[in-house]
Amino acid sequence: MRTTGMRVAAAGPSPTLASYSSSSAFISIIEVRYLSPLFLIILDAEFLLGQIMLQTKAGMEKGLQMNKRKTDYLFVANSASAGILLGNNRQASNNGKQSIWVSLLKACEACYALKQLLESAFSSVLGGGSEKVGKPSRGGLFFRFIAGLLVFSLAVLALEVPAYLCGWHLQNPSIISLAEGSESIGWMHSAYLSWISFRANHIAYPFQMLSNFCILLFIIQLADRMILCLGCLWIKLRKIKPRIKCDIFKAQSDFPMVLIQIPMCNEIEVYDKSISAVCRLDWPVDRILIQVLDDSDDESIQHLVRDEVAKWKEKGVNIVYRHRSIRTGFKAGNLKSAMSCECVENYEYVAIFDSDFQPSPDFLKQTIPHFNGNPNLGLVQARWRFVNRDVNLLTRLQNINLSFHFEVEQQVNGVFLGFFGFNGTAGVWRIKALEDCGGWLDRTTVEDMDVAVRAHLRGWNFVLLNDLRVLCEAPESYETYRKQQHRWHAGPIDLFRFCLPDVFFSKIPIWKKANLILLFFLLRKLILPLHSFIMTGVIFPISMFVPGAELPVWLVCYVPIITCFINTVMAPGSLPFILPHHLFENTMSMTKFSAMVSGLFQLGSSYEWVVTKKSGRTSLEQESSAGEEEKKKKKKAAAAAAAAEKKTKKMYKEEIALGFFLLAAAFRSLLSEKPIHFCCLLLQGVAFLLVGIHLL
Repeated sequence: MRTTGMRVAAAGPSPTLASYSSSSAFISIIEVRYLSPLFLIILDAEFLLGQIMLQTKAGMEKGLQMNKRKTDYLFVANSASAGILLGNNRQASNNGKQSIWVSLLKACEACYALKQLLESAFSSVLGGGSEKVGKPSRGGLFFRFIAGLLVFSLAVLALEVPAYLCGWHLQNPSIISLAEGSESIGWMHSAYLSWISFRANHIAYPFQMLSNFCILLFIIQLADRMILCLGCLWIKLRKIKPRIKCDIFKAQSDFPMVLIQIPMCNEIEVYDKSISAVCRLDWPVDRILIQVLDDSDDESIQHLVRDEVAKWKEKGVNIVYRHRSIRTGFKAGNLKSAMSCECVENYEYVAIFDSDFQPSPDFLKQTIPHFNGNPNLGLVQARWRFVNRDVNLLTRLQNINLSFHFEVEQQVNGVFLGFFGFNGTAGVWRIKALEDCGGWLDRTTVEDMDVAVRAHLRGWNFVLLNDLRVLCEAPESYETYRKQQHRWHAGPIDLFRFCLPDVFFSKIPIWKKANLILLFFLLRKLILPLHSFIMTGVIFPISMFVPGAELPVWLVCYVPIITCFINTVMAPGSLPFILPHHLFENTMSMTKFSAMVSGLFQLGSSYEWVVTKKSGRTSLEQESSAGEEEKKKKKKAAAAAAAAEKKTKKMYKEEIALGFFLLAAAFRSLLSEKPIHFCCLLLQGVAFLLVGIHLL
């Protein structure tokens, strides 16, 4: 680790600028609490500012003598980083040379103030208390990294903008004379030469290698996406669909025993809708059992759910209410506990519905027959359909992702591989397959993917019914969606560590092992979120500060738009949202990257389980047939909920910091005359800011 020297400000009068000479080192680390290599970016930026101000010594003193005014300088020592010199000059001089120094001084002062603000944020993020010293959280280190990028960009702009205005970028650096002109601008030549020399010798080549590696990953990811799309096109052209081999419902005794499970936890908005929809399933009452698995810790909600179950029980429905006093294992623990009941021993299949899902009455008659004549079939998965997809921009963008997920990813993998990740709901399992793979485990927050992978390793096949759609809700607020995506992307990486030995020693064909390791886990669960954030939030903007290493236009603009077009085609009526979808997906790459890191290093946030908030919306048909009075009540309730949410809206500092970093890179792209890069960075920076201040 690099360390430098420092003079600590003692009590008493503040030292003046003249008390420091260029022969003494400027920065020293008094106390290093967090030895993160990423934090050195901030130290480098401070060091650069300090060197610039030291070399302005002669010029500033000369300018101040010319104006015969006194300027007091304060030396600030910071225990977490370094010291810096600040000037407080309240009036601009009419002298042109002095104006340059005053402007630069205020720019340095602004940069330092920003650094102080960021460090204050760091302290608050990391806890600031003695009990957390030395144990930085993942969120704190991640924010430090982004803030370091922002400080770096501002420091470079503070140096390169004056150089651009002076026209030095048009000259050969080797012939720029340090003695050129007056002494007042000599330091600027020196600092500019030092920066471009350091950039050329130490940054350009390794950065170019990193960029090329990311471009390679992008091409691999693009190839995977195109292969999936070609597979989807082949399925449509050939009209490949799962077929029911024979009719098994000739007599009532032919209906197999089916168990229905509805896990829920404090979901007062939707519990009655899911119970009502499941109780209307068209299946003989003596061949079905409905389990309402209530993990609510609110007694009032427990009473409501229990009363709803009792209401349907009085109507002759075979339904039971279960509540766990000890809530371990979250949803997986709830399902595992229900499967251990003696009353389910004689059942062949189990259908699972989350509390916001509303299956159609013929759901079982469209899914159960696929098991007949397919002894190796372990899962039949139905497709989701958002009832609130047109509520706001966020739900529309989610609908695009959902359509591509089912239409392309899961359908292609189901047809050609017989495997895809179970979605946790709206699916029917063969109970024998669940028991064969070990049942529900609570070792990760993605118990659905966990059980699917283990069943696949045991040789069970899966089928997706793309034409069978089950109504459900999409998160309507960014906060809810953000938490959901964090859980969905942290769990798979954690699961990969558990499943890797099982994959190697399983008896499935080697090409299926390769697909599971290289494509399912490494490429789509690890590399994709890693590459998306690094390319969008790090490589692309930093390339603007490293001339000659800019990313090609086809990579930053044309190809992403084409891929987004392919995504939106799968969701009819979504073409106007191509650009918002592209920008939002890049914005969400930060959350996915953070979640991936949490799962990879087993941080505490990777084990967090937060129930997704629901709004309790019904189907579109039911909504249109509702009475006017009921609609008015719903509108008032929605307005009250929106007002309450508006009061509790929070700011997302990571998104805001990265947004400003992208805007700084956009400004730098103007100096390089890169109009397309400027537009891409500007739009993406604004998108991050809008999400960060909760205006989505």
